[in-house]
Amino acid sequence: MRFALVILTSAWLAATLTFGAATAAASERFRVSDIRVEGLQRLPVDRVFTALPIQSGDLVGTSEVAEAVRRLYGSGDFEDVQIGRDGDQLVVVVSERPSIARLEIKGNRSIDEDNLRAGLRDAGLAEGEVFRRSTLEMIAGELQRQYVSQGRYDAQIETESVPLPRNRVALNIDIYEGNPARIRDINIVGNEVFSDKELRSIFEQRPRRAWWPFGSRHRYSRERLSGDLERLRSYYLDRGYINFSMESTQVGVTPDRKDVYITINVDEGKRYRVGKVTLAGDLPIDEEELKPLLVVQEGQVFSQQLSTYTADLLTRRLGNEGYSFAEVNDFPEVSEDGETVDVTFFVDPGRKVYVRRVNFSGNAKTEDEVLRRELRQFEGAPANTALVDLSRQRLQRLGYFGLVNAETPRVVGAEDLVDVDYTVEEQPSGSIGANVGYSEASGFIFGASISQNNFMGTGNRVSFALSRSDIRESYSFSHFNPYYTLDGVSRGFSLYYSKIDFSRATVASYAADRLGGAVNYGYPISETSRLDFGVGFDNIELTVGNFVAVDILRFLEAKGYEFNLFKANASWQKSTLNRGILPDRGWSQVLGAEAAVPGSDYLFYKVTWNGQRYFPVGGDWTLRARGDLGYGDGYGNQRVLPFFENFYAGGIGSVRGYRSRTLGPRSPAAVFELQNPPVVDPDPDPLGGNLLVEGSLELIFPTPFAPESRNVRTFFFVDGGQVFETEIENLRSDFDVDEIRYAGGIGLTWLTAIGPLSFNIARPLNKQSGDDTEFFQFSLGQVF
Repeated sequence: MRFALVILTSAWLAATLTFGAATAAASERFRVSDIRVEGLQRLPVDRVFTALPIQSGDLVGTSEVAEAVRRLYGSGDFEDVQIGRDGDQLVVVVSERPSIARLEIKGNRSIDEDNLRAGLRDAGLAEGEVFRRSTLEMIAGELQRQYVSQGRYDAQIETESVPLPRNRVALNIDIYEGNPARIRDINIVGNEVFSDKELRSIFEQRPRRAWWPFGSRHRYSRERLSGDLERLRSYYLDRGYINFSMESTQVGVTPDRKDVYITINVDEGKRYRVGKVTLAGDLPIDEEELKPLLVVQEGQVFSQQLSTYTADLLTRRLGNEGYSFAEVNDFPEVSEDGETVDVTFFVDPGRKVYVRRVNFSGNAKTEDEVLRRELRQFEGAPANTALVDLSRQRLQRLGYFGLVNAETPRVVGAEDLVDVDYTVEEQPSGSIGANVGYSEASGFIFGASISQNNFMGTGNRVSFALSRSDIRESYSFSHFNPYYTLDGVSRGFSLYYSKIDFSRATVASYAADRLGGAVNYGYPISETSRLDFGVGFDNIELTVGNFVAVDILRFLEAKGYEFNLFKANASWQKSTLNRGILPDRGWSQVLGAEAAVPGSDYLFYKVTWNGQRYFPVGGDWTLRARGDLGYGDGYGNQRVLPFFENFYAGGIGSVRGYRSRTLGPRSPAAVFELQNPPVVDPDPDPLGGNLLVEGSLELIFPTPFAPESRNVRTFFFVDGGQVFETEIENLRSDFDVDEIRYAGGIGLTWLTAIGPLSFNIARPLNKQSGDDTEFFQFSLGQVF
């Protein structure tokens, strides 16, 4: 029997040479009767046959064996391959690469471990994979480059492979990240128009200042340097220097690798003004309609920013006509006289496209119909960029979603069709609460409340509350349907009942038992404003307690202790806020009026206005301004606003730092069980007033522990406000600026699964004698 063995361990070329140099018997071509595989430990034999290009019955020679060796090495499963001949049998002897049994990474902080492991897995370094030392070395080198790009020049990557039984290895990657190099100096060479100081001011990275060790702007990063160089380029292009160029950028590292010097060589070129501004290309819209969108005007200093902005305006205008994939490019070109720049906007509208389907994702709780009724871009209609964006804004204003994104991908195989895909991120849109307690005045207390703005995903607002104690019980229910009709007419109704057993009450000045309800309808008059009208009935039965204000007692003795009131209300509201909860852009205002109409036991009216506006002040900082005004009075034969309809001020949503509903006039004297002579109440209750004036400023800043979260908001605030009584003679306190109370502090609002939580720490700024103040205030279920 003839037997020749060819050993191939380094590469397929070595196999070719060795096989060719073997005995004549080995070099003869032969027909393979069988294939025998030896040396496998973990891998199945199929892994060899899959890579092996030779099968039983093939005629094999030197070239076929060389190709077989190359294929087996190429599979990456083997670190040694030997092919020989035993008679008519082909013998394949392999040595498997070890498998990775364990992979440990230590020392990485600036690179997330999950992302690092994902990258290693993609490269083939993961537990259970075949180990290749070359891959490990390549990864170590890539990590080193990553850290260098972060300015960590002293970073070190050490790798170790520990052999384990059964042809396995344990890999250890030890990382010493080092410290980012500090920028010692940024030197700009070649600038004459703008000073080094002015140009460095636009950079995100700054040289380190010995007297200011905080922050990270002095830490070098190649990525941040690229951004700074782009800002420098834009700075010149926006000021007319269209031929500006950066000749070179050098980053010098000190021998100890702790500091870097950055040198930027620039060529400013000449400053140009705008010459002719023209439109070119295929214009599907009349040119006269597009010209008002040309922000770039003849005679201006050329600005790349304005040129890009103009192109965006033209693109959006074309998108509003169904040309969703229109392209508008600006081409500045120096004119023949060399003194100005002619700007041409070339328009390529593409094909007009239509919406095939509108899709929603992310709304696990909210019904599709709730989202679909807010749309202004419809299926089958031409795609309109403005309507797609308006629909997105309307979804965002619902308050059910923390984030709404819109995309318009092309339909595969159709050049004139797109889908509109809205992705929403649901957030808490209601609150739930319960309380059980005991107080000496009220005895055992039990209460529960539920308020849901998106009840069971229907978009309806439902709230229910109940409270019971030894002396008081109250119930309330309300329901609001924003789409009572398909065209957006809303309807809401409410019912309420409360009763106090005043025979057990010992501390209150008076009590009001109430029974009533109301119905309201709303009518949209534009995309951002609506009118609301409503009617209601209120039965009020009043009872006085141990201490009662003299003016309240006089009112009751003159007008009676029970009132049936038929009320009518109307309001106008407008909102451009970007979100329904915790907005940070836009404004809103509500003007409302309410009156007890003829047929009521007492005639009065109230007029209110409240508004707010958000002003971006830079970065993620926003200024919010809020104002509230209210005035009420009697009419007909009635001269004053009834005390049980008064305005109150103080507390969260009003003037923080003061107890809720404690600001304003107080009773000058009170009587104890109507005795004569009266016993003066040492702590008279606030009475409220018929004139309300409030305002506040909030500076909203990124939350330190969650700067990107839309569910948490932190802010500094200054509040001011007061209520005045302008009709009751012995309480008359006409509007007086000196009587307004102010407070300042810091607050946090957090949207949780049980409702929005608000925390405020405030200090009164002009507290007066008799004012009730609170340093810490908390609320659940309201957002202000």
